[in-house]
Amino acid sequence: MKGGKWRIRMSSVVLIFRPPFSASRLHEEISIFTRREMSSSLSDKSTSESAMAFWLPIWTLTWRELLRFFRQRTRVVGALGQPLIFWVLFGAGLRGSFQAPEWAPSGMSYQEYFFPGVTVMIVLFTAIFSTISIIEDRREGFLQGVLVAPVSRLALVLGKLSGGTLLALIQAALFLVIGPLLHFVGLGPSLSWHLSPVGWLGMVGFLGLVAFALTALGYSMAWSLDSTQGFHALMSVFLMPMWLLSGSFFPVPESGWLSWVMRLNPLTYGVAGLRRLMSPTLAEVSASSSLPSLWMCVAATCGFCVLTVTLACWLTHRRSVINVR
Repeated sequence: MKGGKWRIRMSSVVLIFRPPFSASRLHEEISIFTRREMSSSLSDKSTSESAMAFWLPIWTLTWRELLRFFRQRTRVVGALGQPLIFWVLFGAGLRGSFQAPEWAPSGMSYQEYFFPGVTVMIVLFTAIFSTISIIEDRREGFLQGVLVAPVSRLALVLGKLSGGTLLALIQAALFLVIGPLLHFVGLGPSLSWHLSPVGWLGMVGFLGLVAFALTALGYSMAWSLDSTQGFHALMSVFLMPMWLLSGSFFPVPESGWLSWVMRLNPLTYGVAGLRRLMSPTLAEVSASSSLPSLWMCVAATCGFCVLTVTLACWLTHRRSVINVR
C-alpha cells in the first residue's frame, strides 16, 4: 500500500484500487449532511411559525367578532326580527298590486318573489353592521394596538371580514329555516324547495361570497370614518338604495334609466344568482335583462368581491392620521 492505494500484481496486469473516501473526506460529507438536515428542520420550523403568525390573528379576530355579537342579544333579535317583519308586512301589503315578471313561475306571490331579496338584506345589514366595530375599536384604542403589533395587515383585514361573513351566514341560515315555518301560522306562503345537497352547498357558498364582498365594502366605509353617526348616514344614503335597486323589492324593468342603474348595481347579480340557486325551475329559464344567467351572476359577484377586498387591503396598508388619534 502506498499513498492510499493498493497494488495487486496478477501476472502482467496491475490492478489499482482507490478507497472511495478517505477519513477526512468522510467526515466532511457527514458534516455537510448534518448541516443540510439542520437547515431543513430550521426552515420547516420557521415556515410553520410564520404560518401560525398569519392564521392565529385571523382566527382571534374572527372569534372576537362572534363573541361580541352573541353577547349583545339586542343585535341578534334586531338583525333577524327586522327582515321577518319586512317580509311579512310588505308581502301582505303589496300582494294585490304585484305583477310577476315574465320569467317567474305561474302563481308566484309577492312574498315568494321577495324571499331572496330579504335574505340578501339580512346578509347586507349583518355584514355592514359588523364593521361598525372598526370605529368603536379605534375609539377604544384596540385598533391602534393591533396596528402596532407584529401582525400582518392582511391578517387584520381577513380576520374582520371572516367574522362579518360568518355572522351574516348564520343570520341568513336562521331566516331560511324560520321563514318557511311562518306558513303554518298564516303569515307566509308555502315555500317548497327541492334542492339537492349540492344545491344547498352551492347556495351557501354563493351567499358566503356575497357576504364577504359586502363585509369588505362596509370595512372600507368604516375605515375612513371616525363616528358611528357618519356611518349610519352613509348607510342610509348609499346602502339602502343599493339594496332597493338590486331587484329585491321590485323586478328590474326592461328599459329606461332605472333599468341601467339596476344593471350596473353589483348587488343585482347577487340577488339574481340567489334566485336561480333557490329555485331549480329557474335554472331552465334563459337569461334576460331582468334575470341574468347564473354564471354571469357568479362572475359579477366575484369581480365585486375582488374589488372591495382590494380596496379594504389598500386602505389598511395606507398610513392615516385618523388611526393615531
